Amino acid sequence: MKSLGLGMIVLAMSASAALAAEPAKMAGGMWTDASGMTLYTFDKDADGKSNCYDKCATNWPPLKADAGAAAEGKWTVVERKDGSKMWAYEGKPLYTFIGDKKAGDATGDGKAGAWHIAK
Repeated sequence: MKSLGLGMIVLAMSASAALAAEPAKMAGGMWTDASGMTLYTFDKDADGKSNCYDKCATNWPPLKADAGAAAEGKWTVVERKDGSKMWAYEGKPLYTFIGDKKAGDATGDGKAGAWHIAK
């Protein structure tokens, strides 16, 4: 019985650690989403506020945050006009790019002089 109790404690600790994981990962010096897709920042965003909606958001999908997501460290949650939430790093909202087809692609870097790889 004692080992079963210890196993449950370890399992519970593992689950809570997974919940505290960062919403993105560093790969090759840049931030990527869980699927390895490159993340970007948009020069027209204000600190902690997204200015990418409609066609912009179709081409540059926001890095979605769950409704219960909470800021932690340099990671913050930005509420969008429609009430959905997205992740930001150091106050900069993060997006993927529709033109990137596979993990590691970075074809959005420099688009319109306003999109940059998140580093």
